[in-house]
Amino acid sequence: MDSLSNRNLPFQEEHQIYQDQIERFAQQELLPNDARWDDQGYVDREAWLKAGANGLLCPSMPEEYGGPGGDFLHSVLMMEGLARHGLTGPGFFIHSEMVTPYIINFGSDEQKARWLPGMATGEVIGAIAMTEPGAGSDLRSMRTNATRTDGGWLLNGQKVFISNGQTSDLVVVAAKTDLADKNSITLFLVDTKSKGFQRGRNLEKIGIHGQDTSELFFEDVFVPDDSVLGKPGEGFKQLMHGLARERLSIAIGCQSKAESALQWTIDYVEQREMFGARLADMQNTRFTLAEMKTDVEVGRAFVDDMLRQYLDGKLDATRASMGKLWLTEMLGRVADKGLQMHGGWGYMREFPISRVWVAARIERILGGSNEVMKEIIGRSLVGRGKA
Repeated sequence: MDSLSNRNLPFQEEHQIYQDQIERFAQQELLPNDARWDDQGYVDREAWLKAGANGLLCPSMPEEYGGPGGDFLHSVLMMEGLARHGLTGPGFFIHSEMVTPYIINFGSDEQKARWLPGMATGEVIGAIAMTEPGAGSDLRSMRTNATRTDGGWLLNGQKVFISNGQTSDLVVVAAKTDLADKNSITLFLVDTKSKGFQRGRNLEKIGIHGQDTSELFFEDVFVPDDSVLGKPGEGFKQLMHGLARERLSIAIGCQSKAESALQWTIDYVEQREMFGARLADMQNTRFTLAEMKTDVEVGRAFVDDMLRQYLDGKLDATRASMGKLWLTEMLGRVADKGLQMHGGWGYMREFPISRVWVAARIERILGGSNEVMKEIIGRSLVGRGKA
């Protein structure tokens, strides 16, 4: 692990202690179970409870809501600590950094009191449901809708590719509440015990097998008025509010995975022999490592600069999109070169480079596809024409 003192960020001694705590937990509780979770398709509830007890869930949630009371840098260390080992099964990132902030930022006092303490302990697992079979990055095309009824809303529709979908207790659901207005989206807090809520099968992905990913179905699910997050029709604005942090978080994870992919590759080529010499002694290997190292160094500078901007309240959607675009593409390059250096062993599941290589592919799709990132960046430069 890199020393936090070298990163020109406001890390304190408490952050170093927390980083060490995450590393111990990963070594003792996560890595020994990672392969088993991959095989069964989900992470045990017991692991969530242990993670909560050790402060790995919702690390920046204020103490008044039952959280550990850390800051965003604690969240950064949690994301880096999991990514460093190529741990893709535990859906702690989705739960802590994509679901919880919506409740903290927009929830009522009653909603916070009901859900947040359990989310910090792992007793409540959270998911967020935006994507639909015909609406991914284009949120305005969603068809899931909610109509008024006495005391609340009736929710109908279908969501897909929902992380933590099989194990979640709470789902933040985005739905249209005025079909005549494409921007009229509302966020609902849906208890998965609600009548009419149904989980589809655990989807079979090409990677990240330990993280359950599902279709979700809503058939006249009654959602009371006190489970509307914020006000009706404010959902699109709420979703946009969190995008810079979410895309920064994706970039943070990609950077840590790339750093590990480089180190695993160095370790491998230093001991692997071919044609009577170490792979590390071959010029092609050194050239490849040089390219990987350069990518990783540029990535670290970019990520930490975005972090400084975020902490100062200056990270905007355009720069976060640049970070998400570049870091996800960079991880793909580094993981691919690292796997190539491992030869056939790199394609075996027992080697972590194989899991990172497979998982790297989804990073260019989730959180808004990289094509959308390019469109956001391009519009900031030349505006939007009539085409």
